[in-house]
Amino acid sequence: MNWDRVEGNWKQFSGKVKEQWGKLTDNDLAQINGNREQLEGLIQTRYGFAKDQVRKAVDNWLNTH
Repeated sequence: MNWDRVEGNWKQFSGKVKEQWGKLTDNDLAQINGNREQLEGLIQTRYGFAKDQVRKAVDNWLNTH
């Protein structure tokens, strides 16, 4: 799947994102509103992951949904 599909259906996917990254709040997800860069930035901040590690994690998640 590509990110455009996630972004276009963000309300549906935001629950799945929260299942994967539970430290993200509903407010975080509303603010992100499907923007991948914002999602990756918040995951980096909340989990302390490196940028390349976050990108890989999001890609892996994207490929499984």
